[in-house]
Amino acid sequence: MTSDPLSGTEGYAEEADRLVRQYESLSFADVHGSVFHLVPPSPARVLDIGAGTGRDAAAFAAMGHEVIAVEPTAALRLQAATLHPSSRIEWIDDGLPEIARLSDRAESFDLIMLTAVWMHLDPEQRRQAMPKVARLLRHPGVVILSLRHGPVPAGRRMFDVSAEETIALAAAEGLELALRIDKQPSQLGQPGVHWTRLAFSTPAT
Repeated sequence: MTSDPLSGTEGYAEEADRLVRQYESLSFADVHGSVFHLVPPSPARVLDIGAGTGRDAAAFAAMGHEVIAVEPTAALRLQAATLHPSSRIEWIDDGLPEIARLSDRAESFDLIMLTAVWMHLDPEQRRQAMPKVARLLRHPGVVILSLRHGPVPAGRRMFDVSAEETIALAAAEGLELALRIDKQPSQLGQPGVHWTRLAFSTPAT
């Protein structure tokens, strides 16, 4: 890994303080209530890729889960570890599409979260990333991700990714669609922004 900013993280370090206030203003239940029924019972192994301010990692830890929180932006990762100290959370400097450090550890997880992450990857990076995510998933296991649609903030790198493309990439790795919710409104009140929520599971047999 180099010290260069990971593709897709542009603009986050410069706005870290504001983003911490913004993200922490929303509760875990506010953001993930629609998919909470898919979270496995504790204790489970949870991987939070693009963990940001640690809000979700802290909530999973409070439920009794063991959490690996992956966040490539140091300004966010360091504040998150301070805001949400927990022996159940391990912070790793890593990110998609390679997640090289985590892949080298040969670990697997019951639940993988990709909240407001996938839209930062270009088409080739998305094709590279899905197999790596799938290989980290236990059987049975669940991947939950969100897709952002709408105007891109200045200084950010984002792509409008379709649900159909994402479902096809997951299916190619043997993952089955478990949930699809379209047109979820922006909880931050961003004009013209809405979200698609997807969940994938390993096959029942």
